[in-house]
Amino acid sequence: MGIIIRQSIKGTLVNYLGVAVGFITTFFVLTHYLTAEEVGLTRVLIDAAVLFSSFAQLGTSSSIIRFFPYFKDEEGKNHGFFFWTLIVPVVGFLIFLLVLLLFKQPIVNMFSEKSPLFVNYFRFVIPISLFMLYETVFEANANVLMRIVIPKMVREVGVRVGLLAGYLLYGFHYISLDGLVISFCITYFLAALIDILYLFSLQKISLKPDLKFITKPMLRDIALYTLFLILAAIAGNITPLLSSFFVSAQMGLMYTGIFAIANYIATVIEIPNRSLNAIANPKISEAIKDQDFKKAESLCKNVSLHLLLSSVIVFYIIWINVDLMFQILPNGDQYEAGKSVILILGFARLSNSTFLVGASALNYSKYYYLSLVFTLLLTVSAVVLNVVLVPIMGMNGAALANFLSYFVYYLFLLILLKWKLNISVFSKNQLKVIALVVVLYWINFLWMKTLTPMVTHVHSHAMAVSIVEGVVRTCVMMALCIFLTYIYRISPEINGLIDKTLAKVGVGRR
Repeated sequence: MGIIIRQSIKGTLVNYLGVAVGFITTFFVLTHYLTAEEVGLTRVLIDAAVLFSSFAQLGTSSSIIRFFPYFKDEEGKNHGFFFWTLIVPVVGFLIFLLVLLLFKQPIVNMFSEKSPLFVNYFRFVIPISLFMLYETVFEANANVLMRIVIPKMVREVGVRVGLLAGYLLYGFHYISLDGLVISFCITYFLAALIDILYLFSLQKISLKPDLKFITKPMLRDIALYTLFLILAAIAGNITPLLSSFFVSAQMGLMYTGIFAIANYIATVIEIPNRSLNAIANPKISEAIKDQDFKKAESLCKNVSLHLLLSSVIVFYIIWINVDLMFQILPNGDQYEAGKSVILILGFARLSNSTFLVGASALNYSKYYYLSLVFTLLLTVSAVVLNVVLVPIMGMNGAALANFLSYFVYYLFLLILLKWKLNISVFSKNQLKVIALVVVLYWINFLWMKTLTPMVTHVHSHAMAVSIVEGVVRTCVMMALCIFLTYIYRISPEINGLIDKTLAKVGVGRR
């Protein structure tokens, strides 16, 4: 776990740097310079591009992780593996471009009444999705080469800075709304370009395919896996995006904007997942390939534990400060309607972050095709729940549909994982994490009932005092969290890092 922990820490730091940029963009630029309807437009455009690019991949990013161990050969430039990862998405993009054009009119009809602005800019989904597609493929190639930091810097920081620049140019009236959407295209193009230049700088890839290396059984295995991933992508990748589409179609882009801000806040919970899974998945794939299921289970339990710990702490920080966030947010009274959405989606993101490693393990095994059944279950349940709940509960219904569909999905998938591979993601230390958060929540509750009113009611500058009080309270809670995590040895890896840090400053254990 050493290299996994080190690389994931670096990746997580990059992710949170991106969060800082995203926080500024979302809380102080989008909500100030864009209307809720325009925020909704930007969200739906990006979501549609993500969906289209996910289809067009034909499962390439997952195939890269699954099959790279078979091609791995640094001296032979990995037998031209990189070449195939470029060709397959081209085919996928052309196929789904044709499908998109054929179904353009039904899509337009769906959004024309409540979200006509999206219809006006629908055509920009195509170039944005193309650049997103290859940015994802290039990043997956870097992940299997154990180089996650630079591509993550591009995705989490570079892209966000580019989007921020576009929003500011629009906010200061240097560009029109057309120019803003075009700036999205430019941003994702530059991200893909930087990633491929970085890959070539590593000197471990080649555009020359080694045709002799690929045997007929391997080709058949790759083809079957790709077919499976196409179906899985159609079924699974649409699920996280369904809610915003249903809200847009049935309620309008203004509500989509409110939902998007709430969803962004909840998405922060999954940030540790992006780094840890990116570096752990190749290791899990290799262990399963070698039939070392004990090692695979150990990796899954470690990853699940650390993702639960890190994600639940982020969720905790968000929720104890959620009211303060809406006070600071420009036009916060309008976006406060999404407070319940944050809570519900928070639990959905927490479960996804904790259990996603189980889905990855199953997908890298010979039983990968069985997960398709549950992926279809995920999508069908999400569609049905959105259809039923959005008209009744609005945005909260969309969030609840998201949470319930993932709950059902992971319930059955983890049972299957234990049955077929005897791999479990659960460990006793996860109970310690839950107990830790419950204790911290009640400590924060008592603090806000006793100390917070004493501080905020004695000063005329209420907002400034509230911010300072929130920062101090959060820092105290985090210090207490680290102390309790260390004392109760929730994570041996984290304890080891703390011991090394303490030893460097001369206060470590003797």
